[in-house]
Amino acid sequence: MLLVIDTNVLLAIIPSKSTYHFVFKVLLENNISLAVSNEIMFEYEEQLKIRYRVAPVDEEMRNFYENKNIQYYQPEFRWNFIAADPDDNKFVDCAIAANADYIITNDNHFSVLKNIPFPRVNVLTLQQLITVLINNQNQLIP
Repeated sequence: MLLVIDTNVLLAIIPSKSTYHFVFKVLLENNISLAVSNEIMFEYEEQLKIRYRVAPVDEEMRNFYENKNIQYYQPEFRWNFIAADPDDNKFVDCAIAANADYIITNDNHFSVLKNIPFPRVNVLTLQQLITVLINNQNQLIP
């Protein structure tokens, strides 16, 4: 499974005290790959540093960059599907470039993707991802 994770979901799953932290561990330790672009990584780092101390964020990001499940993509085309928040388009562009299975987000701006037949971009909320992970747990663990 190849996923693109919106920053709002990353912020919910990365803190070790979060009730959703198990999702972060599952994503990085199992047969799930995360597609990222430089733009996405910059936003992750920027938002984490706003919320947490710089040193732990630098260490966490270094571990994230080096994880075997992280796949880097540089989208060559800007689709501009999300007019309500153009900054969200970087996640769509990466998902299309990577041919990702899903974008994981709790942001309603991505709902416009339901009405776009091509290229097809599937979107799940964090809760829907948890359901998928539970239903496929035997296939995900190596």
